[in-house]
Amino acid sequence: MIPKFIKKRLFKAPIKDNSAQLIDKPQGNTPISQLYRKLSGQALDVAVKPKLLGEVPQFDEGDQTLTFYVLQDYSRSNSLLIDLQTQEHGLPPALVEVDDSTHNVYENAGIIFLHHPKAKDDELSPRLARLIAAVLQYPDLNIRLIPVSILWGRAPDKEDSLFKLLMTDNWEDPGITKQLFNIGVMGRDTFVQFHAPQDLRQAIYKRLPDDLIADELMEDISESVAVDIADLTAADIVSPFESSISDTNTSSIGKVDSDAAPHALITASDGHRELVRSLQQQLNIYLDKQRASMLGPDLSDRRNLVDKLIYSPAIKHAIEVEAAASGVSDKEARATAKGYANEMVNDYSYQVIRIFDKFLTWLWTQLYDGVEVHHFERVRALATDHEIIYVPCHRSHVDYLLLSYVIYKRGLSIPYVAAGDNLDVPVLGPLLRGAVAFYIRRSFRGNALYTAVLREYMHTLITRNTPIEYFVEGGRSRSGRLLPPKMGMLAMTIHSQLRHTNKPVVFIPTYIGYERIMEGVTYIGELKGKPKESESLIGLLKVGRKIERIFGSVHLSFGTPLHIEDFMQKFDVLANSLPADRTDTPLDDNTSAMVDNIGIKIMQHINKAAVVNPVSLLSLVLLSAPKAALDEDICREQIALYHNIASHMPYSDDTIVTDMTPQQIIDYGIKLKLIERIPHILGDIIQVAGKQAALLSYFRNNILHVFILMSFLAALVARNGRIERSRLDNIVEQLYPFLQSELFLYYPAHGLTDTLNKKIDNMIAHGLIVELSDGMLSTPEANSSSYQQLQVLATPVEQSLERYFMTLALLAQQGSGNLTEDEVVDLCHLLGQRLSVLYADDIPDFFDRALFTSFVTALIRLDYLKKDAETGVLSFDQRINDIAQYAKYVLSTDIMQTLQQVASLDEEEISHAITEISNKKQRKFGRKR
Repeated sequence: MIPKFIKKRLFKAPIKDNSAQLIDKPQGNTPISQLYRKLSGQALDVAVKPKLLGEVPQFDEGDQTLTFYVLQDYSRSNSLLIDLQTQEHGLPPALVEVDDSTHNVYENAGIIFLHHPKAKDDELSPRLARLIAAVLQYPDLNIRLIPVSILWGRAPDKEDSLFKLLMTDNWEDPGITKQLFNIGVMGRDTFVQFHAPQDLRQAIYKRLPDDLIADELMEDISESVAVDIADLTAADIVSPFESSISDTNTSSIGKVDSDAAPHALITASDGHRELVRSLQQQLNIYLDKQRASMLGPDLSDRRNLVDKLIYSPAIKHAIEVEAAASGVSDKEARATAKGYANEMVNDYSYQVIRIFDKFLTWLWTQLYDGVEVHHFERVRALATDHEIIYVPCHRSHVDYLLLSYVIYKRGLSIPYVAAGDNLDVPVLGPLLRGAVAFYIRRSFRGNALYTAVLREYMHTLITRNTPIEYFVEGGRSRSGRLLPPKMGMLAMTIHSQLRHTNKPVVFIPTYIGYERIMEGVTYIGELKGKPKESESLIGLLKVGRKIERIFGSVHLSFGTPLHIEDFMQKFDVLANSLPADRTDTPLDDNTSAMVDNIGIKIMQHINKAAVVNPVSLLSLVLLSAPKAALDEDICREQIALYHNIASHMPYSDDTIVTDMTPQQIIDYGIKLKLIERIPHILGDIIQVAGKQAALLSYFRNNILHVFILMSFLAALVARNGRIERSRLDNIVEQLYPFLQSELFLYYPAHGLTDTLNKKIDNMIAHGLIVELSDGMLSTPEANSSSYQQLQVLATPVEQSLERYFMTLALLAQQGSGNLTEDEVVDLCHLLGQRLSVLYADDIPDFFDRALFTSFVTALIRLDYLKKDAETGVLSFDQRINDIAQYAKYVLSTDIMQTLQQVASLDEEEISHAITEISNKKQRKFGRKR
């Protein structure tokens, strides 16, 4: 249907004598042109091997929708390349005539070019104009536009030589000379991405007022002014440049006068021109944004960037403050600031990126069976209009390269990664700096000038819309659990956003899960007290020796994005509320609380995006069994139970569960040499392979949060035989805040009862719990398979509750007002190490100091402990003992007695332990300095 504002201005253009042209075939489809196209395509296919980015659009079989590919810039090589790609991937062909006589649509190719090198700035795409007119004329005509990006190389606009400028794709339109360089030099480094298809009719409707669509656009076409389409020419509506514009001369097929395409509704109305102009502009903007998300921002070279940082108003002010405080000249302070900037600033090199691309492609095939990626479409949808901050969990040094590789291979710009300066070692350090890394010191507390330079560098990256990646945990997890978030980098991001913003900031929580990990043995040693080895080239070579080993698959899952605007609204924080020319403006209480909340939400969303892979599921089952061994039939049943629980009552909609069968999971664990099958005449036994239990606890902890509440409920029923449902709910609600703090559970405490009831009902449905009358819950029959499954399911929560009880026992035994927070954590860590070696089969969970820190912090936050602001000494009342009493509902009497015995230390033992711990810390600090 045609809107009235267009109908009223339709006119019949002067009829030209185009009969000869109408009878002849367009030159683009003559045998000579077809032969030229075929030969050119074959030649290009030899020279150019494009890499496809993103997903190929999928269409239903028999779909009759007319398809046109939208490119920004005209070039013969681009035309042929798109044609080859459409043939390869089974898409509607690009360089074949589109003929729909029913709707009077005839085009000699399915490509729309938005720009032509010889066109004037105000000229529009004739083909796009004709298609818009046809859609308005025929209500049943469906036309699909597929925007396409073609990159001859993926270097941002940061090349400083003529040769590089000729070779790599930047923001300039490709001329003939550059096309030849592209084909000859960058042909093997070419990227093509087909973007999401757009319905032309819907795109038109979006450009028209709502009332027009409702009241006028839907009028019957018979009311409109009749127009003989064959009498109208494209020249009458768009431009006099029709004969040479690329839409009628796609690639090098041949030139066709506009009058040779008679079947198009043509109007000279201003309304139609504005509609075409508006839609063409929208397509240009869309492709510009896609291009920016793939290439990254325009960048200056490193030296200029450092100078801009140092002479920015914010750093000038910081230098003046530093000079006054330190008693040095501005020149000396500026030199110090420049030294800091040189330490940290990235030195992006596309050549290094290409080297890493080839090396990592080879490395991943050597290390892993595959790299599984989930929910990446969320990132792609946000990349064009948001400043992306990737906030992954930190499992391994491989994380830096793996995440960047996945992002690069899927067509988005590589993020700049905040890396510790411990990685800035010879050979490796410069390579990482040339690819993804900018280096920051592990600790710079009290160094105001360094902080100012880092804040300004972060602000520069954010305002230039550079994607950034940092690890909120601050370091790699040695236990497999998430570490408490460090708020420094988050605070800097928020600080930058409140100074000035070009795009809204969005955080992308990212879960990374391995099935084997290179640093596994090192992690266990460090948890047991061995000093951390410094990164070095020798260490890198040692890691290289492991390349032939089996590491299974690796999983990346992109969680639900967190928009900073939502948090600002929640905490009543105003945009642009900080001075743009200062880095030292403190955050107010509201903003600080917002930063803390964002940190916790990031960790919760990482856990929501967890991948329950075969190794983590197998680890959870076997480490819950006595002596880490099970009859193979029982092992399969237990795996099936956990799989059903995770699949049918998922922890979150973002959580991914392996699709392997229980038997496949067992066989996979044997293949990875993590477990072994012991043949036996009464039935084979599956057990953890020698010295692998400690390592498997790491992978179990990756997914412990998925099953922890179910395990807690199972433990309460299994250890008591019978328990009232209301009593069970009350105990869980009392201890839930500590589990939530440790494992970053996302269930809100105020709605926990509903969550618990759903899980209890699920366990009843699986036969794990029997519901009796009067709200009583009971275990199944003692010798049944369900009873065995309940006992195994009850085990994972026990170690957490054991740590809690031991900490509470230590506090109660030493009394209120006698220990500081650090002393409690240090002593619990020391006792945990001893307990694990003596009683817990050397499982390293008790070695993890962060777990005791989390519990003590939660006790302070919930007001069970009060911390003196000056001395740091902890005081408490009878409620500490009340909490400890809940342990008896889960832990056996023997375990509680053992924990009390381990926690019973006299004054001399306490004094000796604290002294030794203090000396050890001083020696460690001395080595770092």
